[in-house]
Amino acid sequence: MVFPILGANTESAAYEIENSLRFNSSDTARLGKTISGTSNRKTFSMSFWLKKTKISGYGGIFGVGTATSDTGKLQIRIDGSDNLKIEGGSTTYRVTDREFRDVSAWYNIFISFDSTQSTAGNRILIYVNGVQETSFSTSNNPSQDANTPFNEDGKTHYIGTEGDGSSAALDGYLAEFHYIDGTKKAYTDFGEFDDNGVWIPKEYDGSYGTHGFYFQFKQTGTSANSSGMGADTSGNDNHYTPNNLAATDVTTDTPTNNFCTLNSISYPSGLVTSLQNGSLDLLTTDSPYGAVPATFGLTNGKWYWEIKVNASSDYDRIGLVGTEVPITTSFDFGDTNLGGGAKTNLAYKSNDGKTRKDGTDQNYGNSYTSGDIIGVAYNADDGEIYFYKNGTVQNSGTAAYTNLDGLTLIPAVGDGVANASGQYFCNFGNPTFSISSGNADANGYGNFEYAPPSGYYSLCTKNLAEFG
Repeated sequence: MVFPILGANTESAAYEIENSLRFNSSDTARLGKTISGTSNRKTFSMSFWLKKTKISGYGGIFGVGTATSDTGKLQIRIDGSDNLKIEGGSTTYRVTDREFRDVSAWYNIFISFDSTQSTAGNRILIYVNGVQETSFSTSNNPSQDANTPFNEDGKTHYIGTEGDGSSAALDGYLAEFHYIDGTKKAYTDFGEFDDNGVWIPKEYDGSYGTHGFYFQFKQTGTSANSSGMGADTSGNDNHYTPNNLAATDVTTDTPTNNFCTLNSISYPSGLVTSLQNGSLDLLTTDSPYGAVPATFGLTNGKWYWEIKVNASSDYDRIGLVGTEVPITTSFDFGDTNLGGGAKTNLAYKSNDGKTRKDGTDQNYGNSYTSGDIIGVAYNADDGEIYFYKNGTVQNSGTAAYTNLDGLTLIPAVGDGVANASGQYFCNFGNPTFSISSGNADANGYGNFEYAPPSGYYSLCTKNLAEFG
Protein backbone atom coordinates (compact mmCIF):
# COMPACT_ATOMS: atom_id res chain seq x y z
CA MET A 1 0.00 0.00 0.00
CA VAL A 2 1.00 3.63 -0.30
CA PHE A 3 1.27 5.77 2.81
CA PRO A 4 1.90 9.51 2.70
CA ILE A 5 5.65 9.96 3.05
CA LEU A 6 5.79 13.73 3.09
CA GLY A 7 7.99 15.12 5.81
CA ALA A 8 5.45 17.79 6.55
CA ASN A 9 2.99 15.27 7.99
CA THR A 10 3.54 16.70 11.44
CA GLU A 11 1.26 18.59 13.75
CA SER A 12 2.98 21.90 13.08
CA ALA A 13 5.76 23.38 10.99
CA ALA A 14 7.78 26.57 11.21
CA TYR A 15 6.33 27.74 7.90
CA GLU A 16 2.85 26.71 6.81
CA ILE A 17 1.54 26.58 3.23
CA GLU A 18 -2.19 27.21 3.29
CA ASN A 19 -3.39 26.50 -0.25
CA SER A 20 -2.74 24.71 -3.51
CA LEU A 21 -4.32 24.77 -6.96
CA ARG A 22 -5.75 21.58 -8.46
CA PHE A 23 -5.23 20.97 -12.20
CA ASN A 24 -7.38 18.55 -14.23
CA SER A 25 -5.88 17.47 -17.56
CA SER A 26 -9.18 16.70 -19.27
CA ASP A 27 -10.17 20.35 -18.73
CA THR A 28 -6.78 21.63 -19.95
CA ALA A 29 -6.72 23.67 -16.76
CA ARG A 30 -3.98 26.29 -16.81
CA LEU A 31 -2.77 29.74 -15.84
CA GLY A 32 -1.42 32.08 -18.50
CA LYS A 33 0.08 35.52 -19.03
CA THR A 34 1.39 37.28 -22.12
CA ILE A 35 4.57 39.17 -21.32
CA SER A 36 4.77 42.90 -22.03
CA GLY A 37 8.33 44.13 -22.39
CA THR A 38 11.44 41.98 -22.57
CA SER A 39 13.56 41.47 -19.46
CA ASN A 40 16.30 38.91 -18.72
CA ARG A 41 16.11 35.94 -21.12
CA LYS A 42 19.21 34.15 -19.85
CA THR A 43 18.67 33.65 -16.13
CA PHE A 44 15.75 32.55 -13.98
CA SER A 45 15.05 30.46 -10.88
CA MET A 46 11.88 28.72 -9.77
CA SER A 47 10.69 26.73 -6.80
CA PHE A 48 7.34 24.96 -6.55
CA TRP A 49 5.69 22.02 -4.81
CA LEU A 50 4.04 19.34 -6.94
CA LYS A 51 1.64 16.55 -5.99
CA LYS A 52 1.20 14.44 -9.12
CA THR A 53 -1.99 12.37 -9.12
CA LYS A 54 -1.56 10.19 -12.21
CA ILE A 55 1.32 8.09 -13.45
CA SER A 56 2.47 7.47 -17.02
CA GLY A 57 0.93 10.72 -18.19
CA TYR A 58 2.47 13.95 -19.43
CA GLY A 59 2.19 16.92 -17.11
CA GLY A 60 3.17 20.42 -18.17
CA ILE A 61 4.41 22.65 -15.36
CA PHE A 62 5.82 25.78 -17.04
CA GLY A 63 5.98 26.31 -20.80
CA VAL A 64 6.72 29.17 -23.17
CA GLY A 65 6.58 29.12 -26.98
CA THR A 66 6.01 26.58 -29.74
CA ALA A 67 8.90 27.31 -32.11
CA THR A 68 11.37 24.62 -33.14
CA SER A 69 14.31 26.76 -32.01
CA ASP A 70 15.65 26.86 -28.46
CA THR A 71 15.25 30.65 -28.43
CA GLY A 72 11.56 30.24 -29.25
CA LYS A 73 10.52 27.40 -26.95
CA LEU A 74 11.33 26.19 -23.44
CA GLN A 75 9.22 24.00 -21.22
CA ILE A 76 9.42 22.13 -17.95
CA ARG A 77 7.21 19.09 -17.57
CA ILE A 78 6.79 15.55 -16.38
CA ASP A 79 7.11 13.20 -19.35
CA GLY A 80 5.20 10.02 -20.15
CA SER A 81 7.65 7.93 -18.13
CA ASP A 82 7.18 10.13 -15.04
CA ASN A 83 10.59 11.78 -15.34
CA LEU A 84 11.20 15.51 -15.03
CA LYS A 85 12.08 16.97 -18.43
CA ILE A 86 13.45 20.38 -19.47
CA GLU A 87 13.52 20.96 -23.21
CA GLY A 88 13.90 23.70 -25.78
CA GLY A 89 12.59 23.72 -29.30
CA SER A 90 15.40 21.55 -30.65
CA THR A 91 17.39 20.48 -27.58
CA THR A 92 16.41 18.28 -24.68
CA TYR A 93 18.42 19.72 -21.81
CA ARG A 94 17.61 17.37 -18.94
CA VAL A 95 15.63 14.18 -18.34
CA THR A 96 15.95 12.85 -14.80
CA ASP A 97 16.43 9.20 -14.05
CA ARG A 98 14.25 9.86 -11.02
CA GLU A 99 10.62 8.88 -11.58
CA PHE A 100 7.88 10.93 -9.96
CA ARG A 101 5.45 8.12 -9.21
CA ASP A 102 4.38 8.59 -5.60
CA VAL A 103 0.82 9.91 -5.95
CA SER A 104 0.46 10.35 -2.19
CA ALA A 105 3.41 12.71 -1.73
CA TRP A 106 4.36 16.33 -2.36
CA TYR A 107 7.67 17.03 -4.13
CA ASN A 108 9.57 20.31 -3.94
CA ILE A 109 11.31 21.04 -7.24
CA PHE A 110 13.87 23.82 -7.54
CA ILE A 111 15.35 24.79 -10.91
CA SER A 112 17.96 27.42 -11.71
CA PHE A 113 18.70 28.26 -15.35
CA ASP A 114 21.64 30.57 -16.04
CA SER A 115 23.25 30.45 -19.46
CA THR A 116 25.81 33.08 -18.42
CA GLN A 117 27.70 30.53 -16.32
CA SER A 118 31.18 29.74 -17.69
CA THR A 119 30.95 26.14 -16.44
CA ALA A 120 28.47 24.42 -18.75
CA GLY A 121 27.21 21.98 -16.10
CA ASN A 122 26.16 24.87 -13.84
CA ARG A 123 23.81 26.40 -16.38
CA ILE A 124 20.89 24.17 -15.36
CA LEU A 125 20.62 22.86 -11.80
CA ILE A 126 17.74 20.79 -10.41
CA TYR A 127 17.01 19.95 -6.77
CA VAL A 128 14.22 17.67 -5.56
CA ASN A 129 13.33 17.82 -1.87
CA GLY A 130 16.61 19.55 -1.13
CA VAL A 131 18.84 17.06 -2.97
CA GLN A 132 20.58 17.88 -6.24
CA GLU A 133 19.67 15.71 -9.21
CA THR A 134 22.83 14.33 -10.78
CA SER A 135 21.56 11.25 -12.62
CA PHE A 136 20.05 11.92 -16.02
CA SER A 137 19.12 9.80 -19.02
CA THR A 138 19.65 12.93 -21.12
CA SER A 139 21.87 15.87 -20.18
CA ASN A 140 22.71 18.73 -22.52
CA ASN A 141 23.61 22.30 -21.74
CA PRO A 142 22.57 25.55 -23.40
CA SER A 143 25.38 27.45 -25.04
CA GLN A 144 26.92 30.24 -23.00
CA ASP A 145 24.77 33.41 -22.96
CA ALA A 146 21.97 31.68 -24.88
CA ASN A 147 18.60 33.40 -24.81
CA THR A 148 15.35 31.62 -23.98
CA PRO A 149 11.76 32.71 -24.73
CA PHE A 150 11.19 33.27 -21.01
CA ASN A 151 10.51 36.95 -20.21
CA GLU A 152 10.34 37.88 -23.91
CA ASP A 153 7.90 40.54 -25.02
CA GLY A 154 4.77 39.04 -26.59
CA LYS A 155 5.44 35.48 -25.39
CA THR A 156 2.83 33.75 -23.23
CA HIS A 157 3.89 31.91 -20.07
CA TYR A 158 1.69 28.91 -19.24
CA ILE A 159 1.47 26.99 -15.99
CA GLY A 160 -0.20 23.58 -16.13
CA THR A 161 0.51 22.87 -19.81
CA GLU A 162 3.30 23.00 -22.36
CA GLY A 163 4.14 26.19 -24.19
CA ASP A 164 1.21 25.94 -26.60
CA GLY A 165 -1.29 26.23 -23.74
CA SER A 166 -2.99 22.93 -24.57
CA SER A 167 -0.59 19.98 -24.79
CA ALA A 168 0.53 17.80 -21.87
CA ALA A 169 -1.97 19.22 -19.40
CA LEU A 170 -1.18 18.47 -15.77
CA ASP A 171 -3.07 16.14 -13.44
CA GLY A 172 -2.19 17.18 -9.94
CA TYR A 173 -1.67 20.01 -7.49
CA LEU A 174 0.78 22.92 -7.42
CA ALA A 175 1.61 24.98 -4.33
CA GLU A 176 3.99 27.76 -3.24
CA PHE A 177 5.12 28.66 -6.77
CA HIS A 178 8.03 31.14 -6.96
CA TYR A 179 9.47 32.42 -10.25
CA ILE A 180 12.47 34.78 -10.08
CA ASP A 181 13.34 36.72 -13.22
CA GLY A 182 17.03 37.48 -13.79
CA THR A 183 18.65 35.96 -10.71
CA LYS A 184 20.28 32.60 -10.03
CA LYS A 185 18.97 31.63 -6.60
CA ALA A 186 19.94 28.83 -4.21
CA TYR A 187 17.56 26.00 -3.35
CA THR A 188 18.07 26.84 0.32
CA ASP A 189 16.29 30.16 -0.25
CA PHE A 190 13.01 28.20 -0.38
CA GLY A 191 13.40 25.22 1.95
CA GLU A 192 15.43 23.58 4.68
CA PHE A 193 15.91 20.24 6.41
CA ASP A 194 14.15 19.80 9.73
CA ASP A 195 15.62 17.99 12.74
CA ASN A 196 14.54 14.67 11.25
CA GLY A 197 16.36 15.32 7.98
CA VAL A 198 13.14 15.97 6.05
CA TRP A 199 12.92 18.79 3.53
CA ILE A 200 10.29 21.40 4.48
CA PRO A 201 9.36 24.79 3.03
CA LYS A 202 10.54 28.08 4.44
CA GLU A 203 9.60 31.67 3.75
CA TYR A 204 11.43 33.33 0.86
CA ASP A 205 12.43 36.93 1.51
CA GLY A 206 14.17 37.90 -1.72
CA SER A 207 13.16 39.91 -4.78
CA TYR A 208 11.48 38.57 -7.93
CA GLY A 209 12.69 40.67 -10.86
CA THR A 210 10.59 42.31 -13.55
CA HIS A 211 8.39 39.39 -14.65
CA GLY A 212 8.78 37.26 -11.53
CA PHE A 213 5.81 36.13 -9.46
CA TYR A 214 4.75 34.30 -6.32
CA PHE A 215 1.55 32.24 -6.37
CA GLN A 216 0.01 31.28 -3.02
CA PHE A 217 -3.34 30.26 -4.57
CA LYS A 218 -5.43 31.85 -1.84
CA GLN A 219 -8.01 33.55 -4.07
CA THR A 220 -10.85 32.03 -6.10
CA GLY A 221 -11.61 34.63 -8.78
CA THR A 222 -11.37 33.96 -12.51
CA SER A 223 -9.74 37.21 -13.60
CA ALA A 224 -6.07 38.23 -13.82
CA ASN A 225 -6.04 40.38 -10.70
CA SER A 226 -5.31 40.22 -6.99
CA SER A 227 -8.58 38.34 -6.39
CA GLY A 228 -7.91 35.67 -9.00
CA MET A 229 -6.58 32.15 -8.71
CA GLY A 230 -3.44 33.35 -10.50
CA ALA A 231 -2.89 36.29 -8.15
CA ASP A 232 0.77 37.31 -7.84
CA THR A 233 1.60 38.17 -4.24
CA SER A 234 5.25 39.06 -4.88
CA GLY A 235 4.41 42.76 -5.08
CA ASN A 236 4.91 42.81 -8.86
CA ASP A 237 1.21 42.35 -9.69
CA ASN A 238 2.13 39.89 -12.43
CA HIS A 239 -1.27 38.24 -12.20
CA TYR A 240 -2.02 35.27 -14.46
CA THR A 241 -5.37 34.44 -16.08
CA PRO A 242 -7.07 31.18 -14.96
CA ASN A 243 -8.51 29.01 -17.70
CA ASN A 244 -10.88 26.09 -17.03
CA LEU A 245 -10.31 26.40 -13.30
CA ALA A 246 -13.06 26.77 -10.67
CA ALA A 247 -13.21 28.04 -7.11
CA THR A 248 -13.32 24.42 -5.90
CA ASP A 249 -9.86 23.92 -7.44
CA VAL A 250 -8.35 26.13 -4.74
CA THR A 251 -7.72 23.57 -1.99
CA THR A 252 -6.13 23.17 1.43
CA ASP A 253 -4.26 20.04 0.32
CA THR A 254 -0.71 21.33 0.75
CA PRO A 255 2.88 20.27 1.46
CA THR A 256 2.35 21.10 5.13
CA ASN A 257 -1.03 19.33 5.39
CA ASN A 258 -1.34 16.54 2.84
CA PHE A 259 -4.86 15.19 2.20
CA CYS A 260 -5.95 11.75 1.08
CA THR A 261 -6.93 11.08 -2.56
CA LEU A 262 -7.79 7.97 -4.54
CA ASN A 263 -4.78 5.88 -5.51
CA SER A 264 -4.23 6.06 -9.27
CA ILE A 265 -1.61 3.29 -9.22
CA SER A 266 -4.06 0.82 -7.67
CA TYR A 267 -6.64 0.31 -10.40
CA PRO A 268 -8.53 -3.01 -10.42
CA SER A 269 -7.30 -5.40 -13.07
CA GLY A 270 -9.17 -4.74 -16.31
CA LEU A 271 -11.50 -2.15 -14.81
CA VAL A 272 -11.93 0.75 -17.19
CA THR A 273 -11.87 3.80 -14.97
CA SER A 274 -11.34 7.49 -15.21
CA LEU A 275 -9.84 9.41 -12.32
CA GLN A 276 -10.15 13.17 -12.56
CA ASN A 277 -9.88 16.35 -10.51
CA GLY A 278 -6.85 15.49 -8.43
CA SER A 279 -7.80 11.78 -8.24
CA LEU A 280 -10.94 12.56 -6.26
CA ASP A 281 -13.56 11.93 -8.97
CA LEU A 282 -13.99 8.35 -10.20
CA LEU A 283 -15.90 7.14 -13.24
CA THR A 284 -16.39 3.37 -13.64
CA THR A 285 -17.42 1.97 -17.01
CA ASP A 286 -17.64 -1.28 -18.97
CA SER A 287 -16.42 -4.55 -17.50
CA PRO A 288 -15.37 -6.13 -15.28
CA TYR A 289 -16.30 -4.43 -12.03
CA GLY A 290 -14.32 -3.34 -9.01
CA ALA A 291 -13.20 -0.40 -6.92
CA VAL A 292 -10.31 1.96 -6.34
CA PRO A 293 -8.67 2.41 -2.91
CA ALA A 294 -7.39 5.64 -1.38
CA THR A 295 -3.83 6.63 -0.51
CA PHE A 296 -4.17 6.54 3.30
CA GLY A 297 -4.17 3.41 5.43
CA LEU A 298 -5.92 3.87 8.79
CA THR A 299 -4.87 1.93 11.89
CA ASN A 300 -5.74 4.23 14.80
CA GLY A 301 -8.02 7.20 15.40
CA LYS A 302 -11.51 8.18 14.27
CA TRP A 303 -12.00 9.27 10.67
CA TYR A 304 -14.77 10.75 8.54
CA TRP A 305 -15.16 11.26 4.79
CA GLU A 306 -17.99 11.69 2.28
CA ILE A 307 -18.70 10.17 -1.13
CA LYS A 308 -21.17 11.95 -3.40
CA VAL A 309 -22.83 9.59 -5.86
CA ASN A 310 -22.97 11.87 -8.89
CA ALA A 311 -24.23 9.08 -11.16
CA SER A 312 -25.38 5.77 -9.76
CA SER A 313 -24.62 2.45 -11.42
CA ASP A 314 -27.40 0.94 -9.22
CA TYR A 315 -24.64 -1.31 -7.87
CA ASP A 316 -22.50 1.28 -6.14
CA ARG A 317 -20.09 0.11 -3.45
CA ILE A 318 -18.71 2.42 -0.76
CA GLY A 319 -16.52 1.03 2.00
CA LEU A 320 -13.04 0.01 3.07
CA VAL A 321 -10.52 -2.69 2.27
CA GLY A 322 -7.78 -4.22 4.41
CA THR A 323 -4.10 -4.12 3.68
CA GLU A 324 -3.88 -7.90 3.40
CA VAL A 325 -5.80 -7.55 0.13
CA PRO A 326 -3.08 -6.90 -2.46
CA ILE A 327 -2.85 -3.33 -3.72
CA THR A 328 -0.83 -3.44 -6.90
CA THR A 329 -1.21 -2.23 -10.44
CA SER A 330 -3.61 -5.19 -10.87
CA PHE A 331 -5.67 -4.53 -7.76
CA ASP A 332 -7.72 -7.56 -6.77
CA PHE A 333 -10.38 -7.65 -4.07
CA GLY A 334 -10.61 -11.44 -4.14
CA ASP A 335 -13.55 -11.60 -6.50
CA THR A 336 -13.09 -7.98 -7.79
CA ASN A 337 -16.25 -6.93 -5.96
CA LEU A 338 -15.90 -4.60 -2.99
CA GLY A 339 -17.57 -6.56 -0.21
CA GLY A 340 -16.61 -9.97 -1.54
CA GLY A 341 -13.66 -12.22 -0.83
CA ALA A 342 -11.37 -11.07 1.95
CA LYS A 343 -12.77 -10.65 5.45
CA THR A 344 -11.78 -6.99 5.66
CA ASN A 345 -13.28 -6.16 2.29
CA LEU A 346 -16.31 -4.17 3.45
CA ALA A 347 -19.05 -2.39 1.50
CA TYR A 348 -22.33 -0.50 1.82
CA LYS A 349 -24.44 -1.19 -1.30
CA SER A 350 -26.64 1.31 -3.12
CA ASN A 351 -29.29 -0.90 -4.70
CA ASP A 352 -30.61 -2.46 -1.48
CA GLY A 353 -28.90 -0.62 1.39
CA LYS A 354 -27.27 -3.82 2.61
CA THR A 355 -23.70 -4.30 3.76
CA ARG A 356 -21.54 -6.89 2.08
CA LYS A 357 -18.68 -8.85 3.64
CA ASP A 358 -17.11 -12.17 2.62
CA GLY A 359 -19.50 -12.14 -0.33
CA THR A 360 -22.49 -12.20 2.04
CA ASP A 361 -25.15 -9.49 2.38
CA GLN A 362 -26.68 -8.30 5.64
CA ASN A 363 -29.63 -5.97 6.16
CA TYR A 364 -28.40 -2.57 7.25
CA GLY A 365 -29.78 0.77 5.98
CA ASN A 366 -31.50 2.66 3.20
CA SER A 367 -30.66 2.34 -0.46
CA TYR A 368 -29.04 5.33 -2.12
CA THR A 369 -28.73 6.72 -5.63
CA SER A 370 -27.57 9.66 -7.75
CA GLY A 371 -27.28 12.88 -5.78
CA ASP A 372 -26.96 11.22 -2.38
CA ILE A 373 -23.95 11.85 -0.15
CA ILE A 374 -22.73 8.88 1.85
CA GLY A 375 -20.72 9.67 4.96
CA VAL A 376 -18.29 7.09 6.33
CA ALA A 377 -17.21 7.19 9.97
CA TYR A 378 -14.46 4.72 10.81
CA ASN A 379 -13.54 4.29 14.48
CA ALA A 380 -10.23 2.47 14.12
CA ASP A 381 -9.65 2.54 17.89
CA ASP A 382 -12.75 0.42 18.58
CA GLY A 383 -12.93 -1.30 15.19
CA GLU A 384 -16.33 0.06 14.12
CA ILE A 385 -17.72 1.51 10.88
CA TYR A 386 -20.83 3.65 10.52
CA PHE A 387 -22.44 4.88 7.31
CA TYR A 388 -24.52 8.03 6.88
CA LYS A 389 -26.98 8.91 4.10
CA ASN A 390 -27.35 12.65 3.58
CA GLY A 391 -26.32 13.31 7.16
CA THR A 392 -28.44 10.62 8.83
CA VAL A 393 -26.65 7.70 10.45
CA GLN A 394 -28.03 4.39 9.22
CA ASN A 395 -29.38 1.42 11.20
CA SER A 396 -30.41 3.70 14.08
CA GLY A 397 -26.77 4.34 14.89
CA THR A 398 -25.78 0.68 15.21
CA ALA A 399 -22.41 0.01 13.58
CA ALA A 400 -22.35 -1.64 10.19
CA TYR A 401 -19.18 -3.51 11.11
CA THR A 402 -17.52 -4.24 14.44
CA ASN A 403 -14.47 -6.07 15.83
CA LEU A 404 -12.11 -4.53 13.29
CA ASP A 405 -9.63 -3.11 15.80
CA GLY A 406 -5.99 -3.95 15.21
CA LEU A 407 -6.39 -3.82 11.43
CA THR A 408 -5.31 -1.26 8.86
CA LEU A 409 -8.13 -0.33 6.50
CA ILE A 410 -8.19 1.87 3.41
CA PRO A 411 -11.18 3.82 2.06
CA ALA A 412 -12.43 2.47 -1.27
CA VAL A 413 -15.22 3.14 -3.77
CA GLY A 414 -16.50 1.57 -6.98
CA ASP A 415 -19.29 -0.57 -8.39
CA GLY A 416 -20.24 -4.23 -8.20
CA VAL A 417 -21.52 -5.28 -11.60
CA ALA A 418 -20.12 -5.47 -15.12
CA ASN A 419 -21.20 -3.08 -17.86
CA ALA A 420 -22.45 -0.47 -15.42
CA SER A 421 -21.34 3.13 -15.10
CA GLY A 422 -21.05 5.04 -11.87
CA GLN A 423 -19.50 8.37 -10.99
CA TYR A 424 -18.32 9.16 -7.47
CA PHE A 425 -16.96 12.39 -6.01
CA CYS A 426 -14.75 11.67 -3.01
CA ASN A 427 -14.37 14.23 -0.25
CA PHE A 428 -11.65 13.44 2.27
CA GLY A 429 -11.70 17.10 3.27
CA ASN A 430 -11.05 18.86 -0.06
CA PRO A 431 -14.20 18.46 -2.19
CA THR A 432 -14.30 18.87 -5.95
CA PHE A 433 -18.01 19.66 -5.76
CA SER A 434 -19.72 22.70 -4.25
CA ILE A 435 -20.57 22.43 -0.56
CA SER A 436 -23.78 24.20 0.43
CA SER A 437 -23.22 24.22 4.19
CA GLY A 438 -19.52 23.82 5.01
CA ASN A 439 -18.42 21.84 8.04
CA ALA A 440 -14.89 21.34 9.31
CA ASP A 441 -13.72 18.78 11.85
CA ALA A 442 -12.93 19.75 15.45
CA ASN A 443 -9.37 20.70 14.44
CA GLY A 444 -10.69 23.07 11.78
CA TYR A 445 -9.62 20.91 8.83
CA GLY A 446 -11.77 19.74 5.95
CA ASN A 447 -14.89 21.04 4.25
CA PHE A 448 -17.87 18.69 4.38
CA GLU A 449 -21.54 18.89 3.47
CA TYR A 450 -22.48 17.37 6.82
CA ALA A 451 -20.83 17.84 10.19
CA PRO A 452 -18.41 15.04 11.09
CA PRO A 453 -19.52 13.06 14.14
CA SER A 454 -18.03 14.29 17.40
CA GLY A 455 -14.42 13.15 17.76
CA TYR A 456 -14.01 12.18 14.07
CA TYR A 457 -11.50 13.89 11.79
CA SER A 458 -10.76 14.49 8.11
CA LEU A 459 -8.05 12.49 6.36
CA CYS A 460 -5.03 14.78 6.37
CA THR A 461 -1.50 14.39 7.67
CA LYS A 462 -1.87 16.90 10.50
CA ASN A 463 -4.72 14.83 11.90
CA LEU A 464 -2.81 11.59 11.29
CA ALA A 465 0.16 12.95 13.19
CA GLU A 466 -2.05 13.73 16.15
CA PHE A 467 -4.46 10.79 16.18
CA GLY A 468 -3.19 8.13 13.78
